[in-house]
This record gives sequence, C-alpha cells and structure tokens, in this order.
Amino acid sequence: MDHATLSALRDRHPAWRLLVSPHAPLVASFLHRVFVAPNVRVMSEADLAEALEDELFTLREQLGTEAYPKGAQDYLNDWAAPDKGWLRKFYKPGTDEAQFDLTPATEKAIAWLLTLTERPFVGTESRLLTLFALLEQISAGTEADPIKRVTDLRKKRDELDAEIARVLAGDVPLLDDTAVKDRFQQFQQLARELLADFREVEHNFRLLDRKVREKIALWEGAKGALLDEIMGERDAIGDSDQGRSFRAFWDFLMSSRRQEELSERLDQVLALPAVAQLSPDPRTRRVHHDWLEAGEHTQRTVAQLSQQLRRFLDDRAFLENRRILDLLHGVENKALALRTAAPAGTVMHIDAMGADIELPLERPLFTPSVKPRLVDLALVAGENDIDTARLFEQIVVDKARLRAAVQRALRQKAQITLRELVETEPLKQGLAELVAYLELAHAGVGGDGLEGLRALVDDAVQEPIRWQAESAAGEAVVREAHLPRVIFTR
Repeated sequence: MDHATLSALRDRHPAWRLLVSPHAPLVASFLHRVFVAPNVRVMSEADLAEALEDELFTLREQLGTEAYPKGAQDYLNDWAAPDKGWLRKFYKPGTDEAQFDLTPATEKAIAWLLTLTERPFVGTESRLLTLFALLEQISAGTEADPIKRVTDLRKKRDELDAEIARVLAGDVPLLDDTAVKDRFQQFQQLARELLADFREVEHNFRLLDRKVREKIALWEGAKGALLDEIMGERDAIGDSDQGRSFRAFWDFLMSSRRQEELSERLDQVLALPAVAQLSPDPRTRRVHHDWLEAGEHTQRTVAQLSQQLRRFLDDRAFLENRRILDLLHGVENKALALRTAAPAGTVMHIDAMGADIELPLERPLFTPSVKPRLVDLALVAGENDIDTARLFEQIVVDKARLRAAVQRALRQKAQITLRELVETEPLKQGLAELVAYLELAHAGVGGDGLEGLRALVDDAVQEPIRWQAESAAGEAVVREAHLPRVIFTR
C-alpha cells in the first residue's frame, strides 16, 4: 500500500476509474440492477441497450434532457472500451450479435459501494466464532499425531454428550434475535461474495487462455514441445490452489443431499421472525441455485476456451503446411531458373540409383467389361397378402408424459437425477424414451425450460441407466447405457 502502487492503481485499475468517474452513479446503479442483483452472467447487446435506454429516459425526466446526452449504444461501447474496462464485449462462436458481461473489477467496485450503505447494526460475534471455527479446522486438519487427534475427538465427544444430557434435562439454549440477525447478515454477505468469486475465477481462466495463445503465436520451436508446454499450463490451472478449491466446491454443491439440506435450512431460517424483520432479498431462498448456475457457466466457459484453443492449433498447423508448400514452390522456381545454366561440378551424390525395367509384354491385355442384357419380363400380380400393420407399429414417445413425470418428481424434492427418475419411473419404450429425456434436459440447460424447470449436466460423472427390453427372440433382457449425470432442478 505504498504511494507508487496506489498511484498506479488509480491510473490503471477499472474499479478505481469507475469510482472517480462523473457517471459513476449511473454505471454502478444500472449494472447492479441488470447484472449483480438478478445474477445474470451474459446479456445480449440489444437487450442491454434497451434496458439502458429506459434507464436514461427516466433519468432525463428527473434531471433534465442534458443530463446524459449520448445514446445507450454509445455508453455501452464506452464502458467496454480498454480505457474503461467496466464491461466485457465479445461474440459467441457462430453468432454475429455482441454480448456483454460484467468484469470482476466492476463487481468489486459495486460490492464496496454496497458496504457504504447503513446497516441495522454491525455484528461481530458471528465473525469471531467463524474465525475460531476456521482456526480449529486448520489445527485439526494439519495434526499428524494420532494420539492428539484422538484426544481432541474424545474431548468433542464429551462436550456433545454433556450438551445432549442438558437438552434431555430441559435446558435448551436458544439464540436471541440479535444473534440470529448477526449470523444471517454474515450469511448474505458471504453468499454475495461467492457469486462474485465465480466471475473472477472465470476471468482468470480467460487470462490463462490469452497467455497460451500469445505463447503459440510467438513460438519458434518444435510443435511437440509447444503442446507439452500448453498441456502443462492447462494442468497448472487445475492443480493450482484456485483450481482445486473450485473443484472441491463444485463436487460439494453437485451433491443432491447437500442441495436438499441447503433448501430445508434456508426455508427454516427465512421463516424466523428475526430474519423476516431484516427484509432479506427474495433471491436468498434460491441462492444455492444461483451458485449452481454461476458454476456451470464457469465450467462451460472453460470448455469453450478449450475448443477455441483446439481450433487455434489446427489453424496454426494449416499455416505450417502452407509454409512447407511455399518452400517447395520456391525450390521448383529456382530449379527452373537454373535449367538453362546447369551448375558445374558435382551437385550431389544419390545412393542406390537405378532404373526400374518393365517390359511391354508384362502388362495385361485389355478386357472388355460385361454388359448385362435385360430381358423383357411381364410382372404377374401375386396372390399373397402383404401385412400392412408394420407400417403403423412405429414408436412414438409422448414427451408430455415424460415432462409430467419430471414435474411430479420435483414436487417431492428440489432436484433429481435422470438415473433416480428412471428407477422410480421405469422406461416403457427403451432407448427412444431415454433419448427423449435427454432432449427435454437439453431444452432446460442454460436457462428456464420445461415450463420453469432447469437441467444441469455434470460431464465429470458417468452414470449407468438400465431398463427392461425384449430381444429378437422375445426374451426379456436388461439394457444398459452410460452417459453423463443429468440433474433436473426446479
């Protein structure tokens, strides 16, 4: 925090530039309402410009027509310019419509502005307890002496037994309203910070991808060494502290048991009168679904970066092949230029030089192809009847029935995997019905689908799905398919 560092941050960091900008109230309030509050990761240019135009119209009515003279499109391009860096403007593969996303620096600035607002009270007890719990976890997780660990575990067991005895005796200690409000405020703050961390993790992946692309463009060595270094960079991000922490978080959150436990505890806490007095954000009830959506968006971004890197390497291989062809053409041109003036002396020595001898009589004689002769035949109508029932025995899967099965299962729990759904609702039409389930899941990936249902696909876990089928001989057999885990959520 010296003078030189702070001076550089003031000149270069987008968050500092936003705070000192004369348009900071417009930028911060609008981007918070559009991106941060509803947890929107990406928005198209047309939708974002329309929302900003409505915001500017309202402000001009309140502050005058000269308050913000430029159009919404100009403001968006200005905020995404390199000298601002408050928005990231990009194009999705295969589309020509610009997309906008919030940068981590802008989200940090908005989060700091949120801390300037007055809070009902500043709680410190829950933070102190959290610090003690973290130190206790670090101490217990790094203790290598079995005797000390067993001693600590027995001490905790004795404390639990004593607490159970007090509860059974009627001594049930409860948190007062102040303690409940203190802990709930800390929960909301950590939940918002976790959503902001996802955007920063995604930004770090993009920086790594840009670094790899720059290394490819400036590489002058062998391609094998380049591929080894690129794969090392990819493994480095996965094996880094950030990568391992993100993977552990994702595995924890993808557990259906954890999801159900989070939903139950949130419903229980939000129903408390002390929490209701704080008027919590309505999205708090489904904050774990926002975590899932943000984490899945980060996972898909990493997959898209890997595909783009593969195409980039293929383009580079094409350029290398083209360079080889250019060298060959250069050799041919030089050879043609020296054709009339052959160089004197020995040019080169070629080993095992010889001519292949092929006698003309060794070649086979020409054999004309056989031309088939068509005989005029009269077709006589047969007397056998053709079974036309097979034309009407085609399998048609009722997607409405499958959609109703998914909705019926989600009434009982917040989420369900495709494997669990098939166990409770066995497949009646075999593989065709399984493909129809996958089509419904694909329609719900990346947003609301299936009339309000959502679907997530975890490529890291393969699940077997079995069903009863009938063989050609009419015997009952068990079929099995292995596919990534598909999770339907509300």
